Amino acid sequence: MTTSNKTPFFLDETIGKDHLSFFRQHGYIHFHNFISQEQLQTILKEINAVQRYLINNNIDKVNGIPLKFGQDTDGSLMIQRIAFTSQYSEVLSNFLRDTRFTSILQLLNPYKGRIGEFEKDGLVVNHYVNHEKSAYSQLGWHTDSPRDLFLGSRILPMLNVGLHLDDCPFENGGLRVLPGTHNQGLFRLLFRKKYFIDNRPDKKEVGFDIKAGDLTIHDGRLWHRVQQSPFEGEASRRRVMYIPIVTGAYQPKDANSATPFYHKLARLKKNPNGNVNWSLAEGKAALVQKNIA
Repeated sequence: MTTSNKTPFFLDETIGKDHLSFFRQHGYIHFHNFISQEQLQTILKEINAVQRYLINNNIDKVNGIPLKFGQDTDGSLMIQRIAFTSQYSEVLSNFLRDTRFTSILQLLNPYKGRIGEFEKDGLVVNHYVNHEKSAYSQLGWHTDSPRDLFLGSRILPMLNVGLHLDDCPFENGGLRVLPGTHNQGLFRLLFRKKYFIDNRPDKKEVGFDIKAGDLTIHDGRLWHRVQQSPFEGEASRRRVMYIPIVTGAYQPKDANSATPFYHKLARLKKNPNGNVNWSLAEGKAALVQKNIA
């Protein structure tokens, strides 16, 4: 296992030829210092406000997509996966209009891409923390392609664009990818590994030394996973905001959208590593009991 390319990339205004060449060969790219520390703090403030709103208003599903609840290191209820986050924040919605995201669409050529703010799961915030009451500390090997099959469409290219909101050095776990697997055949795309169950390191995988404010992009057909932090508590905290860039027919979701089948399968009482997968009601009940005790 190695870290990503030693020569750092930066995205000032537009995607360059060296960016395109690297991405087409490997299926991923890492841009350093995509946003300033001031912008970072603004985004974190907005995410916290969205979380408070969702919890206070007993919202546990957005546009058919269930939210993932857990407990933070201080015992407070937290949302560890928020879908369609920008629906509740004008600041985050406006952030998606950054012209550099439009430039990133070039990575999908010859397909015509767009920012899927109201499609699939929208703007997603993942909040990983490794401790006993966390519901989200790692994510097994997967590609994003089977989602298209569940939705009844053919597999199309898409980009997973991750804005990293915490420092995450290679040693602290985080994103791992298998370079070049975006060009694999359909059989390898579907059966190379056991989806979400297999968390084992791969000798060919690549990890990243990430600073808060960095941007990573990978092709949705690329095999990838999230390595659990070897640390516990605050030292393990990793927050990532994912901007979906999609192709194909426009398929927006709204409050009447059904919950996709793959999300129903994922709603298990306990996840594979034994951590509680809270519902909103369960999380609030647990906090009441904690305060009574």
